This record gives sequence, C-alpha cells and structure tokens, in this order.
Amino acid sequence: MSQLAKGYLNSCFHNLAMLYLASKSPRRRQILKKSGIEFSVLMPKIKEVVKEKEPRKRAILIAEKKVRSVAHKVEKGIILGVDTIVVIGKRVLGKPKSKQEAKRMLLLLSRKNHRVISGIFLLKKPEGKIIKSYEETKVRFRKLSNQEIENYLNTREPYDKAGAYAIQGQGGLFIAKIEGCYQNVIGFPLPKILKLLKKLRP
Repeated sequence: MSQLAKGYLNSCFHNLAMLYLASKSPRRRQILKKSGIEFSVLMPKIKEVVKEKEPRKRAILIAEKKVRSVAHKVEKGIILGVDTIVVIGKRVLGKPKSKQEAKRMLLLLSRKNHRVISGIFLLKKPEGKIIKSYEETKVRFRKLSNQEIENYLNTREPYDKAGAYAIQGQGGLFIAKIEGCYQNVIGFPLPKILKLLKKLRP
C-alpha cells in the first residue's frame, strides 16, 4: 500500500478504538495488515455449525460465534469476525473435509456460476454496539478437466478454503468471470469492513 493510501486511512481511523480480529486465517491477517490499521489477533474456538439455512444469515451467525467466543478477553475495543461461504444454487459449500469432498465441490463448480458470501460481525466494547453485515460476489468457473482437478487436489490449496479453491492461488486459473469484490472471494472484504468500521468511530 502506498504512503498516500496509508495516510488517508490513518486520517479516517485515527480515533478508532483498538481492533481485534477474531480469526485463525493467515489470509485475513495479511489483508488487514496491508490496510495499515493496527490490530491484534484473537483465536476463536468454535464449531462452524448453525441451524440457519439462509446463506447470508448463516455466514453472519458464524462470524458472530467467532466474536462471542473471544469477547471475554476484551475490556475495551472493537472485535471483528468474518466467515466466508460458497453458495451454488441452494447448496452451501464450506471447507472440504476430504480429498473426495473437495473433488465433488470442484466438479460441481465447473462451468457454473456461484456466489461467495462473507458474513461480518462487529462488536464494540464496553458500549456493546453491534454491526452485522455481509458482502457478496458472483464468480463463474470455466470448464475444468479431470486432470486439472486431480492436479489441484494434490496441492494444499483446496483443503482449508470454502468451495475448495483459492482465487489468490492456483485456483485463480479456474475463474472465467468475477462480479464484485475480489478480496471477498479471498475471504476478507476489506472495502466493506473499512466502511463499517467508520460507523464505530467516536
């Protein structure tokens, strides 16, 4: 990020309370670090399972669970949780639990459109102020050959990613079209998050 961009961000967020990121994801930490905003990481311990079926609400609820699981560690500050899912038709694709499941996901996504939804949950303490939101991006895969899928499954990329692919890695070669926020597909919609953080300034 340029010094000009960092200066702009600092001017926008200089009165912002300490930010805590409730996340185990190194990708989310990297994206937020590049913004120039100071933050600390808190490691949530949750099961990413909820009864809610509607995708946007589901992603927001899991993001909330992440924040709630670490909230007792913070007396003053803003805690941010994000959860990203892939939706194709009525099916929600999380992180594959096996090579076979990852293969099924990639075959399902091949030559089709899908949505990437990130649920966002912000909690400001001690005030208890809450902001809930989401970001949504439309993505289309080109047709994937069986050999391409097999080669990709032999990398480490598919196994900790919703939908079994990483757009910022080799999985980016599968993309035919994207409509919306690219960083959202990585799993951290920074432009939307910065907009929400502004609402929590004093």
